Amino acid sequence: MKLKVLPKSQRKHTHYLVLDIKSEEVLSKNDFTSIVWDSCVRFQGENNTSNFSLWTIELIKKENISFFNEYKAILRCQRGFEDEVRSCLALTHNYNRKRISITCIGISGTIKGCSKFI
Repeated sequence: MKLKVLPKSQRKHTHYLVLDIKSEEVLSKNDFTSIVWDSCVRFQGENNTSNFSLWTIELIKKENISFFNEYKAILRCQRGFEDEVRSCLALTHNYNRKRISITCIGISGTIKGCSKFI
C-alpha cells in the first residue's frame, strides 16, 4: 500500500538558520548535531526542544584562522522557534573542553536563500 503524502498546507513550516562556527577542535557533522541538541536540551528542556524540529542540513569547513577552525552550517528549525534556537546556540561556549563560538548570520525560508549568507 502506497503512503499518502501530506499536502503543503498541512506540513510543518520550516526556516533555515545560517550559522558561523569557530572551534579549536575539528568538528564533524555528527559532532555539530550533538552540540546543537545538547545546548538546546540544556537551556530549553526536552519538551520545548522536541518542538524545534532541528535538523542539520549542511556543515561546510572554511579556511583556518590562526588556531581556530571555521565552519558555516545550515540548520533547519520549525517556524516560530528561531529565536529560542538562536539563544540556545549563543550560550554554547565549549565542547570537549575546547572553546567553541556559534553565531547566527541569517535566517531564510529556503535553502537557496541561505546561499547569499554563505
